[in-house]
Amino acid sequence: MAAYTPAVIDGDLYRAERFELVKAQTGIRDPVELKQHILAVQAKAYDLLSYPCIRRFEFATPRISTYSAYTHVLAVGRERPGAILLDVGCCFGTDIRQAASDGFPRQNLIASDLRPEFWDFGHELFRSTPETFPVPFIAGDVLDPEFLEPREPLLTRASEPSATHPALTSLATLTPLHGRHVAAIHISLVFHLFLEPKQLQLARALAGLLSPVPGSVILGSHVGLREKGFREGLCIAGRSMFCHSPQSWREMWETVFPKGSIDVEAELHRRASDTPGAGVLVWSVTRV
Repeated sequence: MAAYTPAVIDGDLYRAERFELVKAQTGIRDPVELKQHILAVQAKAYDLLSYPCIRRFEFATPRISTYSAYTHVLAVGRERPGAILLDVGCCFGTDIRQAASDGFPRQNLIASDLRPEFWDFGHELFRSTPETFPVPFIAGDVLDPEFLEPREPLLTRASEPSATHPALTSLATLTPLHGRHVAAIHISLVFHLFLEPKQLQLARALAGLLSPVPGSVILGSHVGLREKGFREGLCIAGRSMFCHSPQSWREMWETVFPKGSIDVEAELHRRASDTPGAGVLVWSVTRV
């Protein structure tokens, strides 16, 4: 494991304005105490896995609320009875906490990640417990057919979803959610962990899980390029990171869903730290 270096992380990357959700939910108002609290949890997580998203404090900063499709997700939660929001690769659960705070019905939220320790760190970060924040969490790999059985996207265009769904607290896998239950899937900072064939496999797994009801949506972001290919200087498991472009991203999803059944939005957002041609691919895939 890479050694945790508080001086570097603290001095270069800590920005108090990024942690309004943590401050609001923990009740920690003193900026020094808040900083110490976040750094302490970060250190534990970084010792477990030295992910860049942990070093950059992205585990404590909501992403979902920055996406243009987020207002649509909240509307679906309000207007569609029983509509589920699933957060895949949820890490500390910050995004799903943001959705709960913004009014998505808490009983219809569910989160999943490979690492159950991250969900526990989320309780520590937000000073919650499974009783005070009872959103179900399931540990598992969405590329594992025993955790999420691969299925083709449903073709039916039923105008009304099922108002009832399996008891989320009783689930051990995601497979029972197949059908018309999952109205929104959020997945950020996950696709770029895989090479192109696995990214396609992941897209198919999520497509088969998404409700066919018009307006159902998958949304997220990850590292991207202006032209698809391998990004120099970024490595995953000892190899260069494969990145889609906005165009290749749209094309991939159009092979996953039946023709004419989705609307794909994808934009490459440049950051000051990005190399030429690189950025963050922000996207949504919506059933029509």
